[in-house]
Amino acid sequence: MFTKFSIPLIGGTAKNGKNIDAMRNFAQSAFWLMSLAAIVAGVIGIRQANATPERWRAEGWNKTDFSKTAIDLAEIMSGGPPKDGIPSIDNPEFVAAGQVNDIGAKEPVIGFAMNGKARAYPLRILMWHEIVNDEVGGVPVSVTYCPLCNSAIVFDRRFDGKILDFGTTGKLRNSDMVMYDRQTETWWQQFTGEGIVGQYMGKELKTFPARLESFERFKKRHPKGEVLIPNDPSMRAYGRNPYVNYDLASRPFLYNGEMPKDINPMARVVVFEDKGKLTAVSLKLLREKGSVTVGGVTLTWETGQNSALENERINRGRDVGNVVAQRTAQGGPEDVTYDVTFAFVFHAFFPDRPIRKS
Repeated sequence: MFTKFSIPLIGGTAKNGKNIDAMRNFAQSAFWLMSLAAIVAGVIGIRQANATPERWRAEGWNKTDFSKTAIDLAEIMSGGPPKDGIPSIDNPEFVAAGQVNDIGAKEPVIGFAMNGKARAYPLRILMWHEIVNDEVGGVPVSVTYCPLCNSAIVFDRRFDGKILDFGTTGKLRNSDMVMYDRQTETWWQQFTGEGIVGQYMGKELKTFPARLESFERFKKRHPKGEVLIPNDPSMRAYGRNPYVNYDLASRPFLYNGEMPKDINPMARVVVFEDKGKLTAVSLKLLREKGSVTVGGVTLTWETGQNSALENERINRGRDVGNVVAQRTAQGGPEDVTYDVTFAFVFHAFFPDRPIRKS
């Protein structure tokens, strides 16, 4: 069992530490009450029974075209918060990396660079917002993080002649965040970048290579880089992990799908594209070998990054290491898009694809 577990706070702004603690304690207590209710009433089944377009329209999804769906709608369940209840950051603020002194050296950030501009997005902030709509080097991007899947992906917001802005639906599928764009209210799967419900059903968002890395590694690579800071530091308990011991749990939260049979469902795996198909390598194998090459992609692992999903304080999380994924190009090694997620996530979306473990 988890020693502590809470859900990200929704709405409102805490004006002082006492309010934050009170809200966090309430959220933790609410989780345990929900857990008891789940045991007694089978809350997952209830959520699925309520997964209907009629109910969703009543929640305010008036623009979403529910006649276009690439999935069984029963696969979608509520994660708790309503539409935009976990608020995206739409007007991000940054400071020079050298000016930041409240982020641990080994704390995880999503490091992203485009056209000579480099920015770090700390998980201590994304944990509570999940999406940052930004523009880096003149390119509109959405930097996303799903805590329940530990999935960190950067998307191109330029799509179909528009610049899309993304928000959180409050829905999950396979325990993964379902995003939506505010232009058409199409629902998008964060882990795959696929439009699953609405106008852009079956379409895929373009991704950009980024690194889930320690803050000190980002600063070493980009000494003139910038770091995302909270718009309002009192809005959330930034630096705290509301999912304490989640990545040490025996099974995922808000997931009732099939588990992988030959690997711990909560084991980390590195997912990347090889020959047009997503494939996965266990982090345990990569950690043991230090380097693994699959097709034209070489993965490397080095120590020095805190888990964001273990200790209550992110900067005290155990060391899960840093992964780099690259392929050889004319100008030398170049980064490719990858994701460090959990084994159950890859299995849920690609059940017929093995995870390399040796």
